[in-house]
Amino acid sequence: MMSRVPNRHNNDSPHHLDETSKGIIEQLQTDGRMPYAAIGKAVGLSEAAVRQRVQKLLEQGVMQIVAVTDPMQLGFARQAMIGIRAEGDLDPIAESLATMAEVDYVVITAGSFDLMAEVVCESDDHLLELLSKRIRALPGVRSTESFVYLKLHKQTYSWGVR
Repeated sequence: MMSRVPNRHNNDSPHHLDETSKGIIEQLQTDGRMPYAAIGKAVGLSEAAVRQRVQKLLEQGVMQIVAVTDPMQLGFARQAMIGIRAEGDLDPIAESLATMAEVDYVVITAGSFDLMAEVVCESDDHLLELLSKRIRALPGVRSTESFVYLKLHKQTYSWGVR
């Protein structure tokens, strides 16, 4: 498992983290299955204190602990980033995209695209069906551009804390 920041960002002000909480997060970014006792040794807390802090960080939405999988190993042969140009209110489009099982990442952006969505599909036919019949059919979607992943060179969730 890896520790990573939740994929739902909002406009709430960031939580102030002390150096100990930052240290806990950094340990979990290295190994999301690290025992609390080992984390405690690294940051100078008891196992119980680490458990309590981790629970608080999870409840506050500061982090989440997830299993990161390789889609290719699970039968999903096609990954792509879809750039979407839209008109009108973007939130309903983002919410509709977020409900699609194939979509694992949605952001509203500034620049040449209004939204970006990462998708994981079983095949090119599956990707085509998703694009043609579901994404392009959403109200407000004007056009899409697909960036098909050919080879993944880097994916990390260990960007540290500030």
